[in-house]
Amino acid sequence: MSGNSKKPPRQQQVYTLLVEIGRKAGDGLPDKATGAALMIYASGVDEAEAVRETVAILKQADTAPLDVSGYGTLEERETEGHDISDEERELMQRALDENAVIVAQVTPFYDDPK
Repeated sequence: MSGNSKKPPRQQQVYTLLVEIGRKAGDGLPDKATGAALMIYASGVDEAEAVRETVAILKQADTAPLDVSGYGTLEERETEGHDISDEERELMQRALDENAVIVAQVTPFYDDPK
C-alpha cells in the first residue's frame, strides 16, 4: 500500500473582499484622497488564499493595503440575505473563470473639510 494517496484538488470559489488602502506614490487615487475602499472579487480555494493573492496583487499595483474584510462566497452572502446584482454575479463569474482578482468598485476617502 503506497502512502501516496492524493487529496482531490479543492475547488476554487470567489470571495467578496473589502480592502482599505492608504496612500502611496503612483497609486492612482485622486490627489486629495487620503486612501480608498476597494470592493474586490477574488478567487481562491479558501478565503485566506483569496486574501493573500489580493494583497500581493495590490502591492504589485503600487497600492498600500491596510485592512481586508471578508464577506464570504456568493452562496454565503445569499444565505445572509445580501442583495446581489446581476452585474456583481457577472464579475464574480469572471473572477472564477479567469482565476483573477477583480476590483469592482473604488471609493476614495477624503479628510473632513473644516
